[in-house]
Amino acid sequence: MAASDDYRIDRGVVRRNGRRHAAATASHDAVVREVAARMDERLDYIRLAPRRILDLGCGTGADRARLQARYRDSHVVGADACEALLAPVRRRGLIGRLLGNRPPVVAADAIALPFPRSSFGMVWSNLMLQWLDDPAPALAEVHRVLETDGMVMFSTLGPDSLQELRQAFPEHSVHRFIDMHDIGDALLRAGFGDPVMDMQMLTVTYAEIDTLLAELRGSGSANARTDRPRGLIGTRAWQARLARLEAGRHDAVLPITLELVFGHAWKQAPKADEQGRPVIRFHPAKP
Repeated sequence: MAASDDYRIDRGVVRRNGRRHAAATASHDAVVREVAARMDERLDYIRLAPRRILDLGCGTGADRARLQARYRDSHVVGADACEALLAPVRRRGLIGRLLGNRPPVVAADAIALPFPRSSFGMVWSNLMLQWLDDPAPALAEVHRVLETDGMVMFSTLGPDSLQELRQAFPEHSVHRFIDMHDIGDALLRAGFGDPVMDMQMLTVTYAEIDTLLAELRGSGSANARTDRPRGLIGTRAWQARLARLEAGRHDAVLPITLELVFGHAWKQAPKADEQGRPVIRFHPAKP
């Protein structure tokens, strides 16, 4: 789906960036928290009572409390590819483990989840998919671990995100993001039914460029494109980039655009078994 070099992500670099800045991530997650709140509002209109929930790409586990507050009787499991980000959740869950409770988080790759088929009634994924150059394998795994009639709800970034940075910095210095309609198509190919996609624009403002750059680094969001520029750049070239970014200042602040893409879809009953034979269901007649 996203085969060009513009979209290819070095996942080892993503994990390395997360590991380097794991201790600071929670202090640079204002955008992630805002997106989580908007996802949570969408659950007000959805009837669902999952016994188990997977928070895929859970990071430091901040969404866990939100999910547990809404679904009080559910067991929420977090999974993230970056082991270092999980340390705070594991510390908080130590007492529960001593009492014999199931571990709250696991280190896991989104395209090879260590869970049996039909393990969860809901998968929640907040701003994780944009770290994959092709979300299709991850969506296929989500479909596998969901129960029939289970739901996936996710957020990601769309193509208009970070346009100000893309204009100020050289080609290959800023990530590209996959279009909402392509993600919807990937959901259908993975076997999901009734996908619902929508988009919102969010403008985040910064008083200083240094604050913006510190947030990108501190959140582990540095450039991880496989074709990213390598090596150091001169002072003059760096200052020219900052000047182009500064030229976009409005009303004394620097605006940064984020195209937020939200989606949810349902795992429907299979129409064929694993051998490709059609599944025929019989329902008892109503008296």
